[in-house]
Amino acid sequence: MTHRFYKKRSSARNLLISAALFAAVILLFQTAVSSLSTRTEAEELQTLQAAVTRGITYCYATEGTYPPSLAYLKEHYGLTYNEDKYFVDYQPMGTNIMPDVTIIRRRADKEGSQ
Repeated sequence: MTHRFYKKRSSARNLLISAALFAAVILLFQTAVSSLSTRTEAEELQTLQAAVTRGITYCYATEGTYPPSLAYLKEHYGLTYNEDKYFVDYQPMGTNIMPDVTIIRRRADKEGSQ
């Protein structure tokens, strides 16, 4: 009889170990996905910043003045971005002074309403 009892205890122990390993794998996967998501968001923001700067610089190089507005960059230089995801604050300083540009990621709950 002790032999049967020992097997049941061993099965319960194996089940507990399997459940713990499964939980560890799920936690590791979730951490990896979260890290990748954070890195991707940072890269998207850098890409948008580079695109805005490139458009401003190209406008200045071709026209001799900085763009008067963000709408001008969109219309004449093809700047596009997800306006639901990012807010771009464009403050022109004059025709010969580089505009002040601030890009802010909008709150995540707005993405769900798309």
